[in-house]
Amino acid sequence: MSKLSVASSPHHHNGRDTGAVMRIVMLACIPGMLAQVWFFGYGVLIQALICISAAVLAEIAIVELRKKNTERIIKDYSAALAGLLLAISIPPLAPWWIAVIGSVFAIVIVKQLYGGLGYNMFNPAMAAYVMLLISFPVQMTSWLPPTTLTEQSFSLWDAIHTIFTGYTSNGYSVEQLRAGVDGITMATPLDHMKTELLQGFTVQEAITADIFNGSNGIGWTQVAIAYLIGGVVLIKAKVINWHIPISMIIGALITASILYMIDSSLFGSPWLHLINGSLIMGAFFIATDPVSAATTNKGRIIFGALIGIWIILIRAWGNYPDAVAFAVILMNMAVPLIDYYTKPRTYGHKVKK
Repeated sequence: MSKLSVASSPHHHNGRDTGAVMRIVMLACIPGMLAQVWFFGYGVLIQALICISAAVLAEIAIVELRKKNTERIIKDYSAALAGLLLAISIPPLAPWWIAVIGSVFAIVIVKQLYGGLGYNMFNPAMAAYVMLLISFPVQMTSWLPPTTLTEQSFSLWDAIHTIFTGYTSNGYSVEQLRAGVDGITMATPLDHMKTELLQGFTVQEAITADIFNGSNGIGWTQVAIAYLIGGVVLIKAKVINWHIPISMIIGALITASILYMIDSSLFGSPWLHLINGSLIMGAFFIATDPVSAATTNKGRIIFGALIGIWIILIRAWGNYPDAVAFAVILMNMAVPLIDYYTKPRTYGHKVKK
């Protein structure tokens, strides 16, 4: 007769350590990054190398100062993942020092000064993104148009040269690279729509620009779908739960639908909001951060839904067209309250009135 092995709860174990989970998330980013490279050039790869290197080196330095186990902390890959998420969020040709400042801020200020992994209140990558956007708005809003709409083509060497010097090997600046085939400087779909609305145009008039294909932002739609594929992989692999991404997307779609029904000339359609910007990437790769997100399933649904609502409200009335980072940071502050009111009742105890 076989022996019964008795162990303390929980009896079900995932079998993955923190490092394995972080590596899977990084691998799931590959489809989205490849789409970014295809439509916006090689800059995202250079930014990834800079951000990951700066984040890991910053973590080594601060952990050594805190006299902690450096090898164990580095092997959890959380610093590398934070650097990667920041890299895919900033413009591909942003100056190298933008990536370095953001990565160091994410690790040293947002993560380690709060106590390290498991203690940080805010998502490190998004807090760093918000800091960079407020501090360096010009560099952080210099997104390139899709390569199919640009007048000047640029290679991997041009991307490296531009990130470190501000100019391509042929002497073109980032501003010149942002010019379309008609010579007009192009913006992201959401930024273009916001600018047009402020000038008195309708949504229908705004989406007639070259960067739109109907309501699909050229390049941005494909990138969103690629990150959706990676997000589905994370759910299938049980690295993340469905509660936050699905509730976040539904919250955004319902809010956008209500505004669209109120006035379709001032507010974009739900589909336009879904596939332009970083809503999908944020839903699966940013908001699901296990440290800064809600911990109960009910809390995750509330947390995700409110992020989705905030995204659309900020896009409609705020000055930042994408709004994902701001919405995530706002709801990170609300997590203790959400967890307090959604924690499950202890077995054998009655609910207090």
